[in-house]
Amino acid sequence: MSETRDDLSGSVEDAAGVRAYMRRNAWRIVLLFVGVLIPLSVFVALADEVHELESLFFDDPLLWRMHASATPGLNHFFVFMSKAGYQYGVIPIDALIVLALLAARRWREGTFAAVAFVGSALLNLSAKQLFQRDRPSLWESIAPETTFSFPSGHAMGSMTLAAVVILLAWPTLWRWPAILLSVAFTLAVGLSRVYLGVHYPSDILGGWAVALAWVVGVYLAMFRNHRRPWSTRQAQFRRTRNAKAEA
Repeated sequence: MSETRDDLSGSVEDAAGVRAYMRRNAWRIVLLFVGVLIPLSVFVALADEVHELESLFFDDPLLWRMHASATPGLNHFFVFMSKAGYQYGVIPIDALIVLALLAARRWREGTFAAVAFVGSALLNLSAKQLFQRDRPSLWESIAPETTFSFPSGHAMGSMTLAAVVILLAWPTLWRWPAILLSVAFTLAVGLSRVYLGVHYPSDILGGWAVALAWVVGVYLAMFRNHRRPWSTRQAQFRRTRNAKAEA
């Protein structure tokens, strides 16, 4: 009888331990599925079609639809967004973020941003050489490109920047402005590449997916053991505030 009670007690303790673990790590599990596993499955599905030299049913129709909406004003806007999505926007902002974090002695946050940015660029170069997909040639682009097409470097760069900014801003009051600005910028850059006819929509989706999976994976690895960005500083602030309140 005592053994039965011990077994029941052990089972209750195990169940309580599992529930406590799930409460502490629920956000990590959700982020793992939403930010890593689902994007990776999307990328693998797209990559399989590209590897088999298959045409995705939505690529050409979306390209032609975007081209049909062309106007001089949109030409200027999307050429600007395309430049902002790489050498004149994303790369300088990446460098500024890393330098600002290191200057503020936020070593973990700065290292996370640097690894995410550099790793994403290296992944893009490797993937382009692996798949060697030709650029679309449905019409003569006003901003032609000569490198391989899949996955889009602009899409990967803008999504990497957006994901880093959102994850760093998430515990702060800047969460929602960061989300809105990052999503709008990433969408505009992706649309610009399709509008200009230098990328298939599947190139954009593939770039977004692999960049998101990479950044979230790095984040989960570097902020393990329940740590999040700014956690040390926020804990110190709370202790100081509580001490003042007690005084």
